[in-house]
Amino acid sequence: MTYRTRAVYRGGAFLPETRCDLPEDAEVDLVVQGPLHAPAAITDPEQRSRVLRRITARMKQNPLPSTAPRITRDELHERH
Repeated sequence: MTYRTRAVYRGGAFLPETRCDLPEDAEVDLVVQGPLHAPAAITDPEQRSRVLRRITARMKQNPLPSTAPRITRDELHERH
């Protein structure tokens, strides 16, 4: 069964915006989609440069192996 509803996260629980006709204690799979908290934009050019260098260094520490499967553009942008 597939049922879709919007919910608000408040006080450690997801509160549906509409009535859910589910039995008490029913287990569900929950997929959370934004909006998520986004940090404030970095406006200082020097700080932005430092952050980008740190990100680049972290990416270089975890390279993809040459044997990793190749993902096509269609697979990358697959919509469900």
